[in-house]
Amino acid sequence: MNTLFKDVFGVFKFAEGLYAGIRKVLVPPKAYSWQTFIYLSVFSWVLSYFATSYIKDVIAFFGWLFLIAGTAWYTTEDPLRVPGTFMPVGAVITGFLVSVFAFGNQEDVITPRTIVFWPTISALITAIPEFIEGNDTDAKARIPKPHDRQRIIILVASSMLLSCWIQFYFVMDNWLGQYPSLQADTFQRSTFVVRREQAVKIPQNGVIIIEKLQPIVVEQITQRPWSEVEKWLLDAKQHVGTLGREIIKINLDKYEEKDLWRIEPRVANTKSGYILDLLSIWIGPSSNPRGYYLKKSCRIEPVAATNNSGNKITVAEIECDRATKFIAGSPPPQQ
Repeated sequence: MNTLFKDVFGVFKFAEGLYAGIRKVLVPPKAYSWQTFIYLSVFSWVLSYFATSYIKDVIAFFGWLFLIAGTAWYTTEDPLRVPGTFMPVGAVITGFLVSVFAFGNQEDVITPRTIVFWPTISALITAIPEFIEGNDTDAKARIPKPHDRQRIIILVASSMLLSCWIQFYFVMDNWLGQYPSLQADTFQRSTFVVRREQAVKIPQNGVIIIEKLQPIVVEQITQRPWSEVEKWLLDAKQHVGTLGREIIKINLDKYEEKDLWRIEPRVANTKSGYILDLLSIWIGPSSNPRGYYLKKSCRIEPVAATNNSGNKITVAEIECDRATKFIAGSPPPQQ
């Protein structure tokens, strides 16, 4: 029985301690405390939910200010330091909230600019107290001591460098999103780009252009009278160029690199007919000074056929390669 009473007493003791800990966090010891700012921020956001027009934005604005002030106060009472620096962890949290407040929006709370400016803002928040001396009621500006200036400069400069590298990541990510064909290039001689995935052997946008162009060309040539096909081949540059521009407009419109592809044909005579090469030429930046292009060859030959009247005529038959070839270098000149 005594053991049972001890166990029950221990449970009540634990619950009492837990309640005291929660009460200490939630109930402010005085009106001027960090809990008050947090509650004001929650209250402001609740009001902004029911508000309309510009009043909603004004109330939400103050809600953010209260949240930032309360978080900064709480995290600086007993600060933890980021290992290897004198930057408090609270400054990192407060810097994130300030960055979200300054550069976020209702659609995307966390934007690339939020991440980019986060380290620099956190460093500035860490440095600000070094320029102030005194207490809450009697504070004045001061110039930090020489040894403090050095560590402030190192912290802010290193944080700005980190922001620059993060910005560089977003720039590269945007470039590769708008110019995906750059992934087919090589970065072996680059001092700042390291490829961690297997290189893309063929730029897919160039392949798409060729694959969309081929059936249209086949349709315009196959089973047509041989004389008309030869006339078509004489103007192949105009025909293929027009078709290529239409295909690029339809299939590559969402990419900025759509203006960096040029479509050209190459026509060559053979003993039995013609060879029509469909070229998708990359005119954008490349590690190869001569660039590169994609090619699919089609063989066009005359064959005997019978028209609707029963007369024998000569028509064209076309057969194209199944695979698109990737070729580094300048395209061959037009004959």
